[in-house]
Amino acid sequence: MKKHSDSAAARTFIGCICALICEFIYGLSYIFTKQATGSASEFALMGWRFLIGALVMTLLILSGVIKVNFKGKSVAPLVRISLFCPCIYFLGETFGISLTTASESGSIIAAIPVTSVILSTVILHRKPYPAQAAGICITMTGVLVTVFAAGTSASFSLTGYLFLFIAVVSYSLYSVFVAKASDYTGSEITYAMLLTGAIFYVILALSEALLHGTFDDLIRLPLTNTAFLSAVIYQGTGCSIIAFYLSNISIAYIGVNRNASFMGIATLVSIFAGVLILGETFSLLQGIGAVLILSGVYMANIFTKKEG
Repeated sequence: MKKHSDSAAARTFIGCICALICEFIYGLSYIFTKQATGSASEFALMGWRFLIGALVMTLLILSGVIKVNFKGKSVAPLVRISLFCPCIYFLGETFGISLTTASESGSIIAAIPVTSVILSTVILHRKPYPAQAAGICITMTGVLVTVFAAGTSASFSLTGYLFLFIAVVSYSLYSVFVAKASDYTGSEITYAMLLTGAIFYVILALSEALLHGTFDDLIRLPLTNTAFLSAVIYQGTGCSIIAFYLSNISIAYIGVNRNASFMGIATLVSIFAGVLILGETFSLLQGIGAVLILSGVYMANIFTKKEG
C-alpha cells in the first residue's frame, strides 16, 4: 500500500513540475512573438514554427533519442487531439486576438481553466475537489486583474469574441482528449500534434504567400530576419516540442483539473518577462493579480491528493 502511495506521490510531483515548466515556457514565448509578428504574418510564424518543430522531433526519433511506436494503435484519439490543438485552437486565438483588444482577448482566454474543468466533469466524469474549483477561480481572477490593469477598452467585435470562444473550447477539448488517450505516450501525442500542425499551417502560410505574391519572402524569412528566426526556433523547439510534451505528461499524470490550475503561471511569467526584458511597466494591480494567481495555484494543488 505504501509503495503504491509513493508511486502516486511521485507521479503527482512529476505532473506538477511538468505543468509549471510548461507554463513558464509559454510565458516566455510572449517576448519572441512580440518581436517577430511586426515583420511577419501569424500564418508565416506558425507555419515555420511547426515545420521546425516537426523536423527537429523527426531527427530525434530517427536518431533514437525519442522513442515512438504507433503500430496497432487507433489513430482516432490522435486525430481528435491534433484537430483541436494545434489546428482549431491557434486559428481561433489568432483571429480572435486580431479582431479584439488585448484586454478582451486576455480575459476570454483566461476562461480556459474553468472550461477545461467543466468539460472534464461532463466528458470524463471527473468532478473537481472544492479546493481545486476555488483555486482555479482565484487564479482566473488574478489573470483578469493583470489583463485589465493594461486597459479596459472594448472592440465589441462579435466575430472576434466567437473566435476566442472557439479557441477556449478547443484547448479545453484538447486537454480532455489527451486524458483519454491512455494508449499513447507523451512523445507520441506530441509528434502527432507537430506533424498535423506542420501540414496544416504550412499550407495556410503558403496559400497566404501565393495570394499576396510574397512566396519568396516567406521562404527567406528565417535567413533574413533574426528576430523571426529566434521566434520560430524558440516556439518550434521550446513551445511545440518541450512544452507540448510536458503538457501531455502533466495531463496524463495529474489530470485535466489540476493541470488547468497552472495555466495562469504563463500570464505571470509574460508580465515579469515584459518588465525585465522589454522594460514594460509593472503596476500595483498587476502585483495584486500575481499574488492571486500564485495563491490560486497553491490552493488548487496543496489540498488535493488526487485527480477528482
